[in-house]
Amino acid sequence: MMSFGSNWTMGAGGLLLLILVVWTLAWKGKALWKAARKGEKIWFVALLLINTLGILEILYIYVFSKKNEAHRRTKALARQTRIWRNSRENIDGPILSRESLKMGL
Repeated sequence: MMSFGSNWTMGAGGLLLLILVVWTLAWKGKALWKAARKGEKIWFVALLLINTLGILEILYIYVFSKKNEAHRRTKALARQTRIWRNSRENIDGPILSRESLKMGL
């Protein structure tokens, strides 16, 4: 008769458990690193506390963090455009829009 409590790490069940632990730790480490580097504290805590066998971590890396990057790029581009327009106004005077030119302003 086989005892389930004495040697559970051997066999197919133990190997499967080891594979799942390595899989989860690899994805969790990558997702936590990315969240920490981006300064996303809420995502960091959520990824640290919620265990989904790597599913949430994979979604964060390939879906949610990409949305944040696109948003940040858009904000950076708007900021650069605003800085450029302000510098041009200082050199050439105010920049007129098409509507203001049509109205004769």
